[in-house]
Amino acid sequence: MWRDPGVSADSFYEIRPECTDVPISRFKIKAGKTLSARKWHAAFTPEGYLDIGKTLSRIYRGGVHPSIRGEVWEFLLGCYDPKSTFEERDQIRHRRRMQYATLKEECRQLFPLIGSGRFVTAPVVTEDGLPIQDPLVLKETNSAKGLDVHHQDNNNHSSRIATNSLQKVTDKIVVQWLLTLHQIGLDVVRTDRTLVFYEKQENLSKLWDVLAVYAWVDKDVGYGQGMCDLCSPMIILLDDEADAFWCFERLMRRLRGNFRCTESSVGVTSQLNVLASVTQVIDPKLHNHLDNLGGGDYLFAFRMLMVLFRREFSFCDSLYLWEMMWALEYDPDLFLMYEMPESASEKAVGSKGKSKSIRQCGKYEREFLKSGSKNASQAPLPISVFLVASVLKDKSSKLLQEARGLDDVVKILNDITGNLDAKKACNGAMKLHKKYLKKVLFYSATLPCFSYLRISILL
Repeated sequence: MWRDPGVSADSFYEIRPECTDVPISRFKIKAGKTLSARKWHAAFTPEGYLDIGKTLSRIYRGGVHPSIRGEVWEFLLGCYDPKSTFEERDQIRHRRRMQYATLKEECRQLFPLIGSGRFVTAPVVTEDGLPIQDPLVLKETNSAKGLDVHHQDNNNHSSRIATNSLQKVTDKIVVQWLLTLHQIGLDVVRTDRTLVFYEKQENLSKLWDVLAVYAWVDKDVGYGQGMCDLCSPMIILLDDEADAFWCFERLMRRLRGNFRCTESSVGVTSQLNVLASVTQVIDPKLHNHLDNLGGGDYLFAFRMLMVLFRREFSFCDSLYLWEMMWALEYDPDLFLMYEMPESASEKAVGSKGKSKSIRQCGKYEREFLKSGSKNASQAPLPISVFLVASVLKDKSSKLLQEARGLDDVVKILNDITGNLDAKKACNGAMKLHKKYLKKVLFYSATLPCFSYLRISILL
């Protein structure tokens, strides 16, 4: 049993000895505050039902002990219903592992390096679908078992290609997927390289495989830079690759909109617009100052929202921040919304606040429900927006006094890297959310035809 009230969690995520400039984690494992394995297991009934409400407040107070972090995250992200039994979850886990194996084999038929323990960092095909005769690609491809590559034809799903031949890939969907593989590989070798964990080729390959399969499954979004940062912790925390995939897939259901790109905009722009509206409500002086500097689009906060502060915190602290956010936002309907057919899922969203036990909700979700913002078309803004707003509020004086251009804004915000306190940031976000809700409700009473989000955009 660990009894030290301030045990550092860094030892669970070993840093390579030559990396001497890595920020030291502020997260401490504290007895009585951090969710321990004993407290976690005690929250289950003999049948396996989990009293999730009992764990959420503890997670917010002191985070999750690294030894159980993976399995706790599966619940926080909605992989499993707390109302399920041990046996039911075993069945779901088995079914998902089989499903992932099928998806991975489908991808392996498209490109043989999937599941081989290797990956590519050079382009595989041209945009026209012609295989690239790059020596590196040939070397990496030929090292895999079997050189034949299959792709699904839109008509008969049976066309065959070979990456080391001159045959052209005609299926545009397959071409688009093949074009992403080397970009995934380039990002994989750059992700969390300060960690000893990624010194092993097999772990790098596992990260590449999961992202490659996800890019094939979610054809609408595919792969975008930043996904590596979001997926890496899942690979580290969950031993089984399939479990890591589904945990990442659940996280992407929340964040995939950020990566959805069109010819005219990037998905995260919508959250930046909301951030601008929130800042205008809670700190109009700062918003006007940033707007006058040409920063009214809030693009300087792009990275914070895109990868959930992975770059602003140490690796350990970013995990602590994420689990606090998810505990605060937790909605007991999460599993139902993910697992039910679309029509039933929409019905579950529409019943928000009516049948669910508010005690089983996270504190952030409870505040939203209590605020009276219960229209079926409304949903709480993501807490990540208020986290960024909290950081801006904390640096408000410095930004107002010293920022004379956007370069100054970026420099001031870059200085926070490694110096942020995750718990303080979450507390600040909660306070700003409460303040924001009060102002929104005031305008709702004045202009009842406008919704929670519409008002914030108009202000």
